[in-house]
Amino acid sequence: MTPSDVLMRAAELAGDGRPFVLATVVAVAPPASTRRGDRALVTGDGALQGWIGGACSEPLVVREAVRALADGEPRLLRIGPPGAAGDTPDDVVVAESTCASEGTVDVLLEPQLPAPLLAVLGEGPAARTLAELAGTIGWRVARELCADADAVVVATMGHGDEDALAEALAGPAGYVGLVASARRAGTVLDALGARGLDESALARLRSPAGLDLGPSSQQEIAVAILAELVAWRHLRPTEAAAIAEAVDPVCGMTVVLGDAAETAVHEGVVYGFCSTHCRHRFEDDPARFAPAST
Repeated sequence: MTPSDVLMRAAELAGDGRPFVLATVVAVAPPASTRRGDRALVTGDGALQGWIGGACSEPLVVREAVRALADGEPRLLRIGPPGAAGDTPDDVVVAESTCASEGTVDVLLEPQLPAPLLAVLGEGPAARTLAELAGTIGWRVARELCADADAVVVATMGHGDEDALAEALAGPAGYVGLVASARRAGTVLDALGARGLDESALARLRSPAGLDLGPSSQQEIAVAILAELVAWRHLRPTEAAAIAEAVDPVCGMTVVLGDAAETAVHEGVVYGFCSTHCRHRFEDDPARFAPAST
């Protein structure tokens, strides 16, 4: 993939709401197999697409990219031979390569996390205003219930409220809110309980949805809900994929055991490798290297 191809693929992933890390070479001290401006992207399963250097750089880039997805913070990664860190600034991540190359490569890692997906049900003023405002601040908005919604707001104003909420509460959405008066909300909760929804599901329902502003217009209710959604987004725990790391028993490099990893199984133990070369060396003589990883 060319750098332009990488950017096009990144746009596709962003459009699909899939997290990834954009990796860009920003500095090179030769000898190195990459050039400034080379790019790659790393997905959550540890798969790398593009060119960021050979087998000496790729496992290190993948490892730090997965970590960047976990904390959402960009970072500058410096890859070089042992002892080449020099006067590296404290905010630069230094990774020592075990390969023979003596070059140094700086890679900027930028995690791209999808904006939350908000499903807004209803056609009244509150629903329309909320959908518009959420889109303005960069949230993805659906006007119907979808299985992968992060948050659901039911503002159908008595038209199928219980059906929509029962479906939403059965899904993975972290926020489910109902636009209704407190009295109406109590009636809906009773109806949902009569349908067999358990207490833990009913406890997830936020109703009346939004911050309590007292008597408000429908448009103001939408603003109050959006404020509550923004607070919920920033307070909810990070749900990063748990991807294990392992030390390559041949070269000592720490690698990610993602779907794209080079692995081998010996006596029931899974070993990870930085490259096909290290995996082949291990498979040729497992007894030589296996003890080093215990």
